[in-house]
Amino acid sequence: MTTTSKTYPYAFHIALDGNGINGLEGMAGVCNFYFDPSDNSYAYKVKYYNGMAGGHAVSINPSGEYGYLGTAGQHLMLYDPHSLDQLDRVSTLGFETNDTSIRGSTHVAWINDQEFIVAIGDYFYLFNVKNLRKGIKLGPHLLPLPHSMKFTASGRYLCYGSMDNPVFGRQGEAKVVGIWDMETGEATRIELPATCWHLIPHPSKDVFYAVSFRVLPQDHIDYHKWAMAFFKEYAFEIDAKEKRVLRHWACGREIPAHINSDITISDKELIFCNGGSHTIVLIDLENFSDFRIIDERPNVREMLDHKRTMVNTVYDVLVRGGFFNSSQHLLGALRVSRFRLMDSVHACQLSKDQSLLFTANRGLNHITIYDYPSLEKRIRIPMPDIQEFVPLVGKMADPRLGFHHSYLVQNNLQNH
Repeated sequence: MTTTSKTYPYAFHIALDGNGINGLEGMAGVCNFYFDPSDNSYAYKVKYYNGMAGGHAVSINPSGEYGYLGTAGQHLMLYDPHSLDQLDRVSTLGFETNDTSIRGSTHVAWINDQEFIVAIGDYFYLFNVKNLRKGIKLGPHLLPLPHSMKFTASGRYLCYGSMDNPVFGRQGEAKVVGIWDMETGEATRIELPATCWHLIPHPSKDVFYAVSFRVLPQDHIDYHKWAMAFFKEYAFEIDAKEKRVLRHWACGREIPAHINSDITISDKELIFCNGGSHTIVLIDLENFSDFRIIDERPNVREMLDHKRTMVNTVYDVLVRGGFFNSSQHLLGALRVSRFRLMDSVHACQLSKDQSLLFTANRGLNHITIYDYPSLEKRIRIPMPDIQEFVPLVGKMADPRLGFHHSYLVQNNLQNH
């Protein structure tokens, strides 16, 4: 189904990274999924961009005029949120050198309609959408490899997570988040017991939540070809003003909360999806202890309906690490995925009125919308194969579009 002249109250933008297991090395595209809850009608657009790779995250400026596609491919790229046509693109290599190909300007934080902050190399830069070729260097961010970044409720503090850096001598395992003070122009590191790629601010306080993303380096040194770690996972509540952890949640490794992607939040729950474990976890904010789970683990029949995806997943895993020298990683990954040979939910966003939870399942290539807070499934839409949009992909190849981070636009208002 393609878009029509109908007006839809919701537009669910999802970054696309193609059909491989490693999104940091895949294609770069955007899916815009439109939805009307009054009759459950929907439409969509999909577009991949030539000359770009590692599609990872999308965000829309406050007025809805510009979309940003963040990649692990060293580009800044703006697109039209309605047509998906590219508006502008520049290489970040003209601003800073790059020590690893997985370092990219994957996420941005919008200051207003025209200006955004982004990490390039070891520094934060300020850009204006009217001139991407002239960035203003703000200062060092102090983290190994900055990733997700968002402003706290007051707008004074920019909080950001970090990936593990694969370059020897550049710290390796991160185990740190950062806070940039917009008034002083200074960065602060918060040391943690586990690496956190992704985070979300509290709706009304200068507090944010970071969720652990625990991986192991291949051959004990290679964080470029990391493997999913079968370890316990954390969620940290951090005060941006006081620069300290207030509370934290931890779950045993048997709880399916591994390899999170999008994080969203309601008045009562911290919500994050887990591409490794096939779940969406919802943690009670009042006691920061109790939690609920939406389980999207595929059954045997669903797995058999996605044989090409499973074959490609197994192949890509073995490319990252051979069986005989990486058996511990392979066995750990099987436990993380609960013996499902594919990944899962990488996108989840809650509507502004907290009535709908939008999700996109990368492995099963479908979009599901749940009623919130009941978590009842409202609608599930199988999405088309990637071959429909990229003819170079063989007919018998993995058909996934490659859903990754997302952004929900509602009635021309943005919801993080």
